Order: sequence, then C-alpha cells, then structure tokens
Amino acid sequence: MISRIDLRGDALPEGSALRDLLPRADFDVAAALDKVRPICEAVHHRGDAALIDFAEQFDGVRLDRVRVPAAALTRALEELDPAVRAALEESVRRARLVHREQRRTTHTTQVVPGGSVTEKWVPVDRVGLYAPGGRSVYPSSVVMNVVPAQEAGVESIALASPAQAEFGGLPHPTILAACALLGVDEVYAAGGATAVAMFAYGTESCPPADMVTGPGNIWVAAAKRYFTGKIGIDAEAGPTEIAILADSTADPVHVASDLISQAEHDPLAAAVLVTDSVELADAVEKELQPQVRATKHVDDRIVPALGGRQSAIVLVDGVDEGLRVVDAYGAEHLEIQTADAAAVADRVRNAGAIFVGPWAPVSLGDYAAGSNHVLPTGGCACHSSGLSVQSFLRGIHIVDYTRDALAEVAHHVVTLAEAEDLPAHGAAIKARFDWKVPESK
Repeated sequence: MISRIDLRGDALPEGSALRDLLPRADFDVAAALDKVRPICEAVHHRGDAALIDFAEQFDGVRLDRVRVPAAALTRALEELDPAVRAALEESVRRARLVHREQRRTTHTTQVVPGGSVTEKWVPVDRVGLYAPGGRSVYPSSVVMNVVPAQEAGVESIALASPAQAEFGGLPHPTILAACALLGVDEVYAAGGATAVAMFAYGTESCPPADMVTGPGNIWVAAAKRYFTGKIGIDAEAGPTEIAILADSTADPVHVASDLISQAEHDPLAAAVLVTDSVELADAVEKELQPQVRATKHVDDRIVPALGGRQSAIVLVDGVDEGLRVVDAYGAEHLEIQTADAAAVADRVRNAGAIFVGPWAPVSLGDYAAGSNHVLPTGGCACHSSGLSVQSFLRGIHIVDYTRDALAEVAHHVVTLAEAEDLPAHGAAIKARFDWKVPESK
C-alpha cells in the first residue's frame, strides 16, 4: 500500500541531492498556466457573464447571479446543525486568540537626535478569500482565511466558493453559514481560476481586490501564478502533505491514522513517515490495512495517495538523520512522535507547522488548535510561512529628519551617490545646503 525508501548506512547527501531522494507529488503549475490563461482573460473581458458560463461548464449549474443573496447567508446559519455551529464557534474563538497576538504595532527608532524612522503597519484595503468546494467542503478554510484578515484590520473582505448544483447554484450551505458566523456578507459562487480572476480583475458584481488568499487545486495555484505582480497572493498551494518523524516510542495506531487523515484529502496528497525503527515501520504498514478498510474515500483518494510516488516510509539511521530528512523535505505538516518530542521539534528548521507528541495530531491543527492551516506545500516551507495576520499587513517606513540631522550625514550620502555614479542623488542633498555640504559634527 505504501512504498519504502531506505536511506540507512551511507552518509546522507546535502541540499538538493537529499531532496531528490524524497517522495513528492507531480504538480506542474506551469503546464496548467496555458489552460487557465483563456479562462482568466474571459473573465477580464466578459465579467459576470463569463463567470456564469464557467459555472455551467465546470459546476453543472446555470446561475442567475454570481453574488450570494444576504438572505441565503442568514438562512444557512439558521439551519446549521447546532453541533457544527458550536464547533465552528470554538474554532473561531481559538483562532482569534492566536492571531490577535500576531498584530504588529507602530514603532519609532530614534536613529540620531532629530532623525527617526517609524515603521507603521497598514492592512491591505480589500482581500478576496477562496474556500474550496470540490471533493470536500471546507468551512474550516473560511475560518482560517477570514480570522487573520479581520484581526489585521482589513476593511473589505469578500469570499468565493464554487457553485453547487445540489444547492441551486449557491456554495455549500456550511460555507455560507461560516461566512455569516464571521460577519462576511460579500460571498460569490465562483470556483477555481474563475474566482481568482474575478478578484484580480473585478466584474460588474465584484470590485477588484488587492490580494487573494486561500487553498485550492492546481487551477487555483496556476491562476495565482498568472496574476502574480498584479495582485498579492499568499502561496501557490499544492496537494496537502504530512510528514511524521517517529522512533520506536511512537504508537503505530496513531501514526497510521495520521497518515490516512491527510491521504483522504486528495489522490495526490502526500503521507511520509520518517523513522529509524524497522519495527515501527512494519507495524504501521500492518495497521494501515484495517484502518483504510474501515474508513471512507478509500478507492478514489486514500489508496492512490498512499500508493503514489509522493508517499513513502523513509528509513534512517537515527533521529538526527531523520531531522535532516524532514528539514530537506520541508513538510506542510510535520508531526514529531519521538522520545523527548519537544526538544526534537525545537531543532526543526523547515516546516509549515509542527505538531509535538502523540496528543497534537494534524487534525487538531486543521480545526481547533488555534493555529492556521493554510500552510506552504511542495517544500516551500524552507522559505515561506503559513497564513497569518502578517500576510495582510504592509510595513511602511516613515522617515523624519531635521535640517541638522540631515546635515550630519549629508557627506556620506553624497559620497555613496557618487560611488554609484548617481550624481543627481548627491545634488538633491547639496541643494538643501546652497550646494555646499556642511562638515559633519
């Protein structure tokens, strides 16, 4: 059901050579660009009409309008299962606790007497958030996108999710209920690349946004790449992935269940176990069989995910070598199930989120840990972070110098300008002192 990669015995290679030995899904965003380009440009030139046509083509439903009526949002929340509502409310509460602490404050540095630089943090004016609605429904992604945007102070928040024929062309009612619960009343029935294009260009119904965030399939990722430079994006999210660094102290039942939990997302989902224990590897393989048979989404998601080239059990000589492997892999979700797990987790450098010990599974982070589950995939954790309040803020430097403070450093500025062969830069300084740079004090 899942393959093995044996990295024991020989010294592990460095850098990309090690990464090349590790499992990873094929996810060719560049190839998808050719297919999303005409879709995006159709939305650009035809606006809502294109969105309606694409909803009929891709989602099998003809829309009367793209924007979801306010009454539908209210009704969805009123009809939401009370247990689901309570779970969403707790998820929101915990997410707000964590993300509120991420707020940045204005700070002024007095560089010299009379000379200061202030950094203030300003939220983007308008964001378009995306909640997938293909194989599964993700109200949790509504929470994970909306809460940091709200805590950052974004004033205009819109959300898009695919039209559902089963619900008369509206997004899934649980998505709508989550929006209503969070106070988001601007919601659109648009999916995939069409939703990203709607936010990038704007249409008759939807004003353009400054930024688009949220997970999605390869078409969403390709559309984000297409619009990079025109709008801000969070990341080109690929298939979800879990890596587990475990030793002989780990419970194979836990490990197997956590691998399956991510495999059920998508046939391209990655499930990777890195361990120095052959006994654990054997036990996990044995445990996968009954757990897979007992769950849902077996043939269309879990079996192809676990059996795909992106998933494997990686054998290493020890926990130190395992750390090198998981750092090279840069997992979206990394579980540490070893002796002294907290100390081992503290040594990890590359991961979207780290889950410490047997009682912090990825599923907790997906819904109710308080952390964000919109995380870098495809090894991007080596240079990128997950979604946070910071994602929606811009740092602006405010430079405030008096005449004397400028005079003190003027000769250095002129010297550097001349060293770069940019004499007009120096002249802009000299002009303030009758073309004579005062001596520094």
